[in-house]
Amino acid sequence: MERRAFGKTGMEVSILGFGGAEIGKETDLSKVEQLLGSALDAGLNMIDTAECYGDSEELIGKTMANRRSEYYLFTKCGHASGLDYKDWDPELLEKSIDRSLKRLQTDYVDCIHLHSCSEDVLRQGAVIEVLQKAKQQGKTRFIGYSGDSIDALYAVQTGVFDSLMVSLNIADQEVIDLTLPEARKRGMGIIAKRPIANVAWTYDKLPENAYPYKYWQRLKELQYDFLRDNEQAVADALHFTLDTPGVDTAIVGTNKPGRWSQNAEMLASTSLSHDKYQEIRARWKEVAPRDWVGLT
Repeated sequence: MERRAFGKTGMEVSILGFGGAEIGKETDLSKVEQLLGSALDAGLNMIDTAECYGDSEELIGKTMANRRSEYYLFTKCGHASGLDYKDWDPELLEKSIDRSLKRLQTDYVDCIHLHSCSEDVLRQGAVIEVLQKAKQQGKTRFIGYSGDSIDALYAVQTGVFDSLMVSLNIADQEVIDLTLPEARKRGMGIIAKRPIANVAWTYDKLPENAYPYKYWQRLKELQYDFLRDNEQAVADALHFTLDTPGVDTAIVGTNKPGRWSQNAEMLASTSLSHDKYQEIRARWKEVAPRDWVGLT
């Protein structure tokens, strides 16, 4: 699998990373081991998780601690997630980071991201100081921000973060003009989350409280022609995200062990022409209203 330089960090990351959210509720340890093992075997070398993804961190630690040298490990902090503190309390962040390391059965992670905190919280400075302290203590090699829209733009403009994790896909393109140019200028590693828009085009109907609903609603208006062929649509959507200048890797979650070898083969055997990429961008600019901001 293709690997790209992750900003100025010196890390070379696979263009696909394992998104750990979906395994958070899994109870079958052998299935998790198969999922993660097949991802590494397919050439993925980055695993992303978070403090609030159920048992995800613990499951990764139990199944992949013995292969720790084979992948970069990213997690997030900010939400209480069972600890008796308010979100974004500096003491919470310190305890959350230590809990993550214990769960993941490692002495350090490669990057800790602040998990979608607001510009107001960032401006107070305390949460940033906690991450910088964790970096100084060797608990993480790098620090980052995970979030979207103007909050993400402010995080980038502080100049303190090594990494940016942001939503980017065929139904979520605000970041391309708003934030990516600033992040690239600073040499940040850039991770695209939700890179295939939760395959929202595959649903006939969705309730408003469904996770993919807003993307589904946007795609109904965008009416991309290529979405008519679902297999091609997945390939084109993923290539669109990965072909966006500045994107180093895209995190994808699945609970199907065979999916990683299929994804690797799909990326190796397909491509997206420059003209088709520009058609997708042009359609977005034609249809998207100003309130179609990045979805966290």
